[in-house]
Amino acid sequence: MENFRKVRTSEEEMPLPFPDLPPDVVEMKVKEGSKIRNLMNFAMAQMELKGRRQIVFSGCGRAVTKTITCVEIMKRKLGGLHQVTKVRYKTVLEVWENQDPPPDGSAQNLTVHKNVPSICILLSRDPLDPNQLGYQPPEPRHEVGEDTSGSSTKGLKRPLPPPCEELLPKKLQVQVSDSPSGSETTSGQLD
Repeated sequence: MENFRKVRTSEEEMPLPFPDLPPDVVEMKVKEGSKIRNLMNFAMAQMELKGRRQIVFSGCGRAVTKTITCVEIMKRKLGGLHQVTKVRYKTVLEVWENQDPPPDGSAQNLTVHKNVPSICILLSRDPLDPNQLGYQPPEPRHEVGEDTSGSSTKGLKRPLPPPCEELLPKKLQVQVSDSPSGSETTSGQLD
């Protein structure tokens, strides 16, 4: 593969895996190089300014984590959104061109079919069927500054468990022999 370079990549087009979507539903196709700020500005404008009731985020391969990040940001900013997540595989076609063609002059291309993970997440202001696979209800809304966890740490939903004793630093006895008798002992902390 050292003499080949990728010249083209194309994804298999698949319909959205959600039945009964309105024809004008906004699909945010998240790519590996997409900027989260740009995606969120557009998506928030669609939901808040244009009054859309549903939006779909989709991404495949390396863009899956960015897709999930966008959805979590949207859920925090808007609140009260129902969610359905569908995971599947998508076929990606890569065409590689030989950089060092054989002397007879015939160019050799290599075509690779890859199955990559793909995710589609539907966010809806309207209630969705809670019995469908991948459904998540909206998180309850809390007042700003309200402590929901019983802990003073912001962002945690439940209190942290007490620390395990074996994870706490232990005293360490170290023998240091500067003198011929070797009788000096120092104590230290293991961090």
